[in-house]
Amino acid sequence: MKDVSVIIVSYNVRYYLEQCLLSVIQASEGLDVEILVADNDSPDDSVGYLEPLFPSVRFLRTGGNLGFSKANNLALKQSVGRYVLFLNPDTIISGSMLRDCVDFMDSHPKAGGAGVMMLNADGSFALESRRSVPTPFVSFCKMSGLGNLFPKSRLFGRYYMDYLDRERASRIEVISGAAMFVRREALNQTGGFDEDFFMYGEDVDLSYRILKAGWENWYIPTRMLHYKGESTNKTSYRYAQVFYDAMLIFFRKHFSNLSGFFAAVVKSVIFVKKISTYLANNVLYRNASTEVSDNVLANCVLFDASCTTYSQMLDVMSSEKDGRKIAIYYPNKELLITDRLVRQPHKLTTK
Repeated sequence: MKDVSVIIVSYNVRYYLEQCLLSVIQASEGLDVEILVADNDSPDDSVGYLEPLFPSVRFLRTGGNLGFSKANNLALKQSVGRYVLFLNPDTIISGSMLRDCVDFMDSHPKAGGAGVMMLNADGSFALESRRSVPTPFVSFCKMSGLGNLFPKSRLFGRYYMDYLDRERASRIEVISGAAMFVRREALNQTGGFDEDFFMYGEDVDLSYRILKAGWENWYIPTRMLHYKGESTNKTSYRYAQVFYDAMLIFFRKHFSNLSGFFAAVVKSVIFVKKISTYLANNVLYRNASTEVSDNVLANCVLFDASCTTYSQMLDVMSSEKDGRKIAIYYPNKELLITDRLVRQPHKLTTK
């Protein structure tokens, strides 16, 4: 049995996936790791491009866009690791992350799953690193804005649990699907992801079922970077529709026994959120330009991947507090990757 099975579901982000795979391979040193990529029929020929570059990676062609849950479950059935890391393709993990997670889980036998410290593209802490189960009250506080007003409150700010120390391991409830490290026994007991969820919400549902099965979920302060859905426009109405519909699926599945009045309040807030996002996307931003400025590097920290490890990059980004974002240049391919674009610049030089 392998130490870790890393499962990545990918759709149309071949350069981000390539970067993710490079970071996973760097982090695999000293461990017995298998990497499986479930490609949801990417139109950018991700598999054709990446398969020759990564002969040790197993690429699974799903034959269509199955969504997050089904594609992960497909790969899960073919994996053999005693731990499974479900990882987004638009991520970079530190060189110590896999070892840190394995060591922690080995020393905490009641831990069914673990999340890690996720950094945004500017090196800031991603609040999604730690979350609570979105009970009706927690969801209401989040969507009504009470959580934003009192982020450190254990009552109103419970959704993101930002009252916990970011530098210490701590018990949490929901693990982000961007990097979900799960014990094989917990997956066998819970059955993996619920395929009623196409995209979004499935991580919340699985985390909750792990807890209900008697396991613990933990946050481990080992770092990774998450570009946060490069292939998804989170201001779009489609994103809002899929996201809030997923919340309704979760709510009906786990809290259908609550009072009709309380259920109606939460559902009304979700409906208002969907409508407001639709209006913003179709009225306020109708004429917004999508062109990227040629001066894109003006607000970036530029790294040369040929002489800098991903751990070194994350160390620098986590220490920077000036709002600049990460940009990584691969000289051998003349490839530049930021949180907003992938391009092959002409004669780009680095110092």
